[in-house]
Amino acid sequence: MSSKTKIVVLHMKEIIYTAVFALLGILLILILLFMFLPDDSKEKSSSKEYMPGIYTSSITLNNTPLQVEVSVDKHHINSVRFSNLDETVTTMYPLIQPAMEDVADQVVKNQSTDNITSSSEDSYTSKLITDAINDALKKAEEK
Repeated sequence: MSSKTKIVVLHMKEIIYTAVFALLGILLILILLFMFLPDDSKEKSSSKEYMPGIYTSSITLNNTPLQVEVSVDKHHINSVRFSNLDETVTTMYPLIQPAMEDVADQVVKNQSTDNITSSSEDSYTSKLITDAINDALKKAEEK
């Protein structure tokens, strides 16, 4: 068995070019990862900041004022409810309470009044409630 030894000659120029291109390839991969991976700080910066507290807005139904209370902390809508809903109003407007519960659930879940869905039966009532919630949230955003 005869083994033939092979001699490999590497030029320093080729080694430097290979190292530079390898570093550029790694840098390109890192840049692409940072650009296209989701970033949690974007979500935090897009959320609104509120002054913590309970803010109210009113709705008038047939000369009966109703107060909509929106409870917020620094970054979240905690709850939405009527503060002075009595039995006469629920008797006169039977859709007001179910519409309020539906809208309040959606607002707390989505943390926004955008894309609130309502049935065709209570679309006007839901619109009134959503407008009142928006008014209260504007008060909460003012500093």
